Amino acid sequence: MDLTHYPYPSRRHVVLGRRGAVATSQPLAALAGMEMLQKGGSAVDAAIAMAACLTVVEPTSNGIGGDLFALVWDGALHGLNASGKSPMALTPERLPGRMPERGWLPVTVPGAVSGWRALHERWGRLPFAEVLAPAIRYAEEGFPVGPETARSWRRAEGVFLPLEGPEFGPFKEVFFPGGRAPRAGEVWRSPLHAKTLKEIAESYGESLYRGALAEALLRFSEATGGLLTREDLEAHAPEWVTPLSTEYKGLTVWELPPNGQGVAVLLALNLLEGFDLRPEDPWSYHVQIEAMRLALADTYRFVADPRHMELAPEAFLSKAYAAERRRLIGERALPRVLPGLRPEGTVYLAAADGEVMVSLIQSNYQGFGSGVLVPGTGIALHNRGLGFSLEEGHPNRVGPGKRPFHTIIPGFLTREGKPLGPFGVMGGFMQPQGHVQVVVGLADFGLNPQAALDRPRWQVVPGDEVLFEPGIPQATALFLKDLGHRVRYEAEYGLFGRGQAVFRLGEALVGASDPRAEGLALAW
Repeated sequence: MDLTHYPYPSRRHVVLGRRGAVATSQPLAALAGMEMLQKGGSAVDAAIAMAACLTVVEPTSNGIGGDLFALVWDGALHGLNASGKSPMALTPERLPGRMPERGWLPVTVPGAVSGWRALHERWGRLPFAEVLAPAIRYAEEGFPVGPETARSWRRAEGVFLPLEGPEFGPFKEVFFPGGRAPRAGEVWRSPLHAKTLKEIAESYGESLYRGALAEALLRFSEATGGLLTREDLEAHAPEWVTPLSTEYKGLTVWELPPNGQGVAVLLALNLLEGFDLRPEDPWSYHVQIEAMRLALADTYRFVADPRHMELAPEAFLSKAYAAERRRLIGERALPRVLPGLRPEGTVYLAAADGEVMVSLIQSNYQGFGSGVLVPGTGIALHNRGLGFSLEEGHPNRVGPGKRPFHTIIPGFLTREGKPLGPFGVMGGFMQPQGHVQVVVGLADFGLNPQAALDRPRWQVVPGDEVLFEPGIPQATALFLKDLGHRVRYEAEYGLFGRGQAVFRLGEALVGASDPRAEGLALAW
């Protein structure tokens, strides 16, 4: 890859260093990660510091009450699933015909804090309290709200301020003081976040599941109609899982197994392996879109909590199956895509030191999540239960003690058994599509990581419509329309994900950060 070549509009270049690198969607969080590295901490210390900071400085996308997934390289690749299960009391009969977007019903056990602890226990070098110190500092002293965060926060006014009910009051008091969102550049403070992060630091995360924070959550749940119980919290534990991979044109692409949607990335790449893709070639757009539609059809039909799946995750990786499905990609857009296999708001970050590399993602889903905040704590709970299906017989059907289908997926690349590094693109159902487009940019088009992130993106959305960023040529859109695709340009760049990457090239670490966010890559 040519690190001097930037064919797409961008004011960003890769950053280069030897000892360590970090990349995330918010500069203050990136600085916290670099602070850990310069204190002698590991890449995992840096990742946890950034993750904790992001719950404060980018609360529109994640929080203490969300979930987390991670891939860690230390000579081998390890996977961590720190997503929570549904309450044991949640059954289909509890739902009013659908899963509501806000309130207690879509709340599952929050797993992110348990993920921080699990990662720190294996690879942390600095004391846990020291790793959380920058997040506590930002919460206590305040920070100027960034421009993209402010845009998201202001859009959320129309969603959360109208909510009525005692379960929503504490959330609005914390995040919309004075009845509005903070504007860009305004200093926002959250003493409750600082207090809670101190409690998490002192208890090594235990308080959220078996201590004072758990008691506060359970009291509020019982008082306002929640389903979470002491047994639900105490039963939670993150799981170490075996990552899945596929070979794609010289790269090995790694994803976590279900309940996440990482298999969609591997499926789509297996389909695309049979095509000669060229940059800005309209036909290459066509086959990528069709491959993604086929992969998503299988993913939405079969992915669930692995304990309830009809198929083993490995069933998605067959090259023979990909060859069979590839034959469906022809000279016209498929009118309807059916599964073939038989029996949205998130933050992503990357970090590396001389020995360890981390790909980490955490989220509250749909921006702030459920709109439920535990009084006195600053813990905004996620609404991951929206990932469940209500279809009878579906492996992902809502039920007690289940992990829902999850959108958030960290990625990792190796080449000939050696680590290239972590990468990811956040953004709901855009995530596997972003992963595929970044990998194609690297492997097929020879782009460096910054250019691969800069490149204008497309997204398949429900109804088989295809959204284009304005940077994709109009001639390409017209070509695809002639093939039967329903193409629409979308000016809101936030819909196309926000990615980060840290790669190792020889002795150098190369960091890149997506221009669609206000993020930052740093290296030293």
